[in-house]
Amino acid sequence: MMERILFDSASTSCMDIVQPFTLVTNQLRTHSQWKLLVEQSTHSVLVLDENGEALGALLPNFTSYYQLNNSIESYVNDDWLTPITYVTPTCLVKDLPYSPSTLIVVRDENRMLGTICWNQLQSDSAENKKQRLILEAIFETAYEGIVIVDQQGRIVQMNQAYRNFIGGISEKAVIGKPVQDVIENTQLHHIVKSGMPERGKVQLIQGQKMVVHRIPLWQNEQVVGAIGMLIFEGVSELYQIMKQMSGKTEEIKVDALSPSVKTCTFEKMVGKSASLQAAKSFARKAARTTASVLITGETGTGKELFARSIHQLSARKERPFIAVNCAAMPETLLETELFGYEEGSFTGAKRGGAIGKFEQATGGTLFLDEIADMSQAMQAKLLRALETREITKVGGSQTHQVDIRLIAATNHDLEQKVEQETFRKDLYYRIHVIHLKLPSLKERKEDIPSLLRHYLDFFAHDYQVEQKEFQEEAIQTLLAYDWPGNIRELVNVVDYVMTICDHRKVYREDLPESIRLAHEPLFTHITLNQEQKRIKEALIQANGSKTKAAQLLGIHRATLYRKMKEYAIS
Repeated sequence: MMERILFDSASTSCMDIVQPFTLVTNQLRTHSQWKLLVEQSTHSVLVLDENGEALGALLPNFTSYYQLNNSIESYVNDDWLTPITYVTPTCLVKDLPYSPSTLIVVRDENRMLGTICWNQLQSDSAENKKQRLILEAIFETAYEGIVIVDQQGRIVQMNQAYRNFIGGISEKAVIGKPVQDVIENTQLHHIVKSGMPERGKVQLIQGQKMVVHRIPLWQNEQVVGAIGMLIFEGVSELYQIMKQMSGKTEEIKVDALSPSVKTCTFEKMVGKSASLQAAKSFARKAARTTASVLITGETGTGKELFARSIHQLSARKERPFIAVNCAAMPETLLETELFGYEEGSFTGAKRGGAIGKFEQATGGTLFLDEIADMSQAMQAKLLRALETREITKVGGSQTHQVDIRLIAATNHDLEQKVEQETFRKDLYYRIHVIHLKLPSLKERKEDIPSLLRHYLDFFAHDYQVEQKEFQEEAIQTLLAYDWPGNIRELVNVVDYVMTICDHRKVYREDLPESIRLAHEPLFTHITLNQEQKRIKEALIQANGSKTKAAQLLGIHRATLYRKMKEYAIS
């Protein structure tokens, strides 16, 4: 449990650790009043209404609201406040209510005496700080997702992985909310009432079966909350582990590591970045409907993988998924490909004719890739087929009913093409019901190490060669690269390295020349002062996040830590 009282004495009174506070009314309106509050407040700030009753405590980061708009002239917004709970001066520390998202206020019959924050209840010794860092690391990385609720079933903590999975929502948006309002099909609020743990249960979240643990948290023989853990992103991951335990490794490697799109699901997509998880979450919601989906993104971002994953999670998953690349064939051939043709309709037409992709996909999903490259004449025929749910084969006169769910994809700006009148506006609105935009690889560089590991494993197995390891200098170069070809280009780089490199350790000079020359090392030909300045500027731009700062600088995080230590940058 992340937050835990570390006092051992049963007689420690809350008055022994009470802290001063600042009182303000909800009438603050002028710039000068806000400026004074922001600059002088070093304690908890309680906001009172016109009757002198406390509305709540300002959030610790309330200054960011002021700094974003330093001409604020309005009453305090409820979103700026965190709840408070009152305890008496005689209350013992061990009996304090467990609620990390709430400020504790000590009050006698007549007045408020002070405040207690939960982080005050933890020792500041070096050893305990180290332990807290370890606990925080576990909380953020040990499972696919962790959520903690209080005695009322309200969320007090949710890690980044869980928030990413359910749509990339912010911590502020979930703290204090009833867990059942945030996580579908959850049972955590019932666990708090029953006190009965549930392990290895299957829970349906966003249409995907997840393996979860639900554990009650006890204190002083009472259930004070519960913790929920996503053990696997999906049950197929559990099946793969079970197969590994039974020795069926060959079957697993082919299924889990192959970059083939044919067996793709959201679970098998590599990466935990917020942008990828948000895209997956949105796509899962799209899979529940039969509405048309338009997937946009740079080349190589995995548009067909997402299309197939949407199909696999939809009610049409038992029916065909048919893919057509609209840019890969001329207009006349594309028409016969989509709608089929009758016998004798053109020279070389086979006897009996042929059915098209629309009929092949009936009951399932038709994926039209590179739809922006379709001619206007074909756009008109496609629009009619989508509107009437009927097609006519080339060379024929009889109509055929079709039932397809359309997913289209392009790396072009369709809105711009509509404005330029090179893409039909009516077709654009027909296919643009749900718009899924995929992040480029340069927008999710934190996924690069995982992707490298994934494809190193795949090619080592596929080629039956010795496993290889990228060294830090090579990883730094790959992290600094912009990846115009995105994941497809990364796969090619790993393929190149596994094929060409003769030694196990892969250094910068072993990478393709195009990558080595594309990005000069950041700290070349500059003075030490300039180097120090760049690091500080990147840290400020990244709001203190070392991971983001390293990405901005185009260096590995370990290199950033080393440079920060060298220049004594805190």
